[in-house]
Amino acid sequence: MTYFQQVYEIVKSIPAGCVMSYGQVAALTGYPRRARQVGWALHGCPAEAAVPWHRVVAKDGRLPAQSAAGFPLQRMLLEGEGVAFDSRGRVLPGYFVRL
Repeated sequence: MTYFQQVYEIVKSIPAGCVMSYGQVAALTGYPRRARQVGWALHGCPAEAAVPWHRVVAKDGRLPAQSAAGFPLQRMLLEGEGVAFDSRGRVLPGYFVRL
């Protein structure tokens, strides 16, 4: 299994209404310092893989700013699952999966 496939399987295991940070996903792959590669894996994820990419956020709950087009969609998808945000637009800590 490739690193990207491993990332996809971990992200698929995140329950609806919960999030993980890029670093948490990286740690579960066995490479805790590869958070950036997790981002690349999700960026290049084929649609047919049905990976809930929107459930992965920055460690402080921020949504990635690099993806201006994806930002509103990601927030909309998370809010549709019941995830709440603070006044700064960050996912509240209670929605993070505890490892």
